[in-house]
Amino acid sequence: MPTLFTKIITGEIPSARLYEDDDFYSFLDIRPIHHGHALLIPKQEIDYIFDLPDDLLQKMLTTARPIARAIEEHVPCKKVGLIVAGLEVPHCHLHLVPIHAVSDLDFSKAQPADPDDLQALAAKIRETLSRNN
Repeated sequence: MPTLFTKIITGEIPSARLYEDDDFYSFLDIRPIHHGHALLIPKQEIDYIFDLPDDLLQKMLTTARPIARAIEEHVPCKKVGLIVAGLEVPHCHLHLVPIHAVSDLDFSKAQPADPDDLQALAAKIRETLSRNN
């Protein structure tokens, strides 16, 4: 049975897409910790990050970098923090979260986001990514 994230990748569940290539898909979280909170997921259904093949694990971080930079351009923050919790959905994923302090990386702060706001921010980030590639 496909994971929730696979259904997002295939378009069965809508998302505010930021980036897509042959191996990865990135989109804004619908329950963000902070405005601009994004996810980066491999297209392969692999549950645990450390079960990814070495080349895919390395590519995941190099793919995350330009997405984080594009988020920084549109969301005021000191940095984009990275969380790999891996318990919410049985499909490997990185959380890219705009932060000002370590305490900002707290899932209890997550709130539902307005879908129109997500789509507007996603369009800006996609434009930045396409301009920088």
